[in-house]
Amino acid sequence: MVRISEFQTKDVVNVANGKKLGNIGDIDIDLETGQIQSLIILGTGKVLGLFGREEETVIPWQNIVKVGADVILVRLHESE
Repeated sequence: MVRISEFQTKDVVNVANGKKLGNIGDIDIDLETGQIQSLIILGTGKVLGLFGREEETVIPWQNIVKVGADVILVRLHESE
């Protein structure tokens, strides 16, 4: 079993282009089934965080390729 806090320390990498997307900021869970629906990557801060953040990236669970010891590999296309 994996704890949510363990998920948050892993880097999220897109296998479609090799780009690091960031770290998990939140997880969307179906309360009836207890299954994870999606992972939410918080946007990076703009100019030292003074002017807000970029948009969040929502990654549906079906786009997760592999959860490893240090990284979570996902498949996202540029349009997503």
